[in-house]
Amino acid sequence: MKNGIWSAMMMMMMMISVLGSGCGERNTAPVSAEKTSDIHDAADHSGWWCNEHGVPEEVCGLCDSKLAAEFQKKGDWCKTHDRPESQCFVCHPEHEARFAAQYEAKFGTKPSKPQS
Repeated sequence: MKNGIWSAMMMMMMMISVLGSGCGERNTAPVSAEKTSDIHDAADHSGWWCNEHGVPEEVCGLCDSKLAAEFQKKGDWCKTHDRPESQCFVCHPEHEARFAAQYEAKFGTKPSKPQS
């Protein structure tokens, strides 16, 4: 009987571990203004550039729920990818190039590819 309970407990712990493993990849799923919250607080946002999303921190609509709400209010929102349309690199790859040019002008090197 003990082995059955032990096996069930181990199985549950493995499932929890697998389901919870996405914490470091917080933007693999779309994030709306309502959902953008404390999950981004753990990342370091003290610099000028958001490495995670490939835009300057001050305009990152995925890290800042207030900015996300402003983008939505202005109608600048990609409903398909749940991010500002002006920052949706899936629909508009040219936007990624525009932000990368800002980074390159400031630092003299190309930025790393956004994580999401």
